[in-house]
Amino acid sequence: MDNSIIYNITELRNRIPQYVTLVTVSKTYSPEIIMKAYWAGQRIFGENKVQEMIEKQSFLPNDIEWHLIGHLQSNKIKYIAPFVSLIHSVDSLKLLISIDKEAKKNHRIIDCLLQFYIGEELTKFGMNIAEAEVLINSNEYKTLKNIRITGVMGMATFTDNHQQIRSEFQRLQVIFQHLKSKYFTCTSCFKEISMGMSDDYLIAIEEGATIIRIGSAIFGKRS
Repeated sequence: MDNSIIYNITELRNRIPQYVTLVTVSKTYSPEIIMKAYWAGQRIFGENKVQEMIEKQSFLPNDIEWHLIGHLQSNKIKYIAPFVSLIHSVDSLKLLISIDKEAKKNHRIIDCLLQFYIGEELTKFGMNIAEAEVLINSNEYKTLKNIRITGVMGMATFTDNHQQIRSEFQRLQVIFQHLKSKYFTCTSCFKEISMGMSDDYLIAIEEGATIIRIGSAIFGKRS
């Protein structure tokens, strides 16, 4: 057993509130390394790429909860629909319709987060609040029975400016509260704010994160 992984996971759990869900970002790490985190008690893992997720899921323990945290293409949904627990990166009605279609084929309801663009980097994906409201008010959205919107997700700008990061996380919190009060008041499952990674998760928690996505702070810096 890699004692550093055990130590890192233990330290993280000691630093974060119990209500915050820790998603271990396992992209690029081998199943052998993932199992070290598994044996340290971690059960929720996040992958950016569909192909990598399905390869790992096929021979890792069945009690792992898999989260898709990267950009998702509609033609890839069918491969993860049988098992994925939460899709963090829904950024269009078209994608949501496709997820609903594949979930129905698998007799499942798939939980999803609406992804919002809160940073400054053009490489980031996500909607703005106006686009989200168009989605939620659309007739097509109202027909979807095999998806469940459980909250929002966002990625802050990669910067050392902590005030900017805090401001961007606050922006996502405002979006969440707006959607909650206007569209999801009676929906108890709409409660998640997925934001914060290894370098900024403490700021994210201070600003209301309920899910944090941590990779390098557990496994070490990627080479």
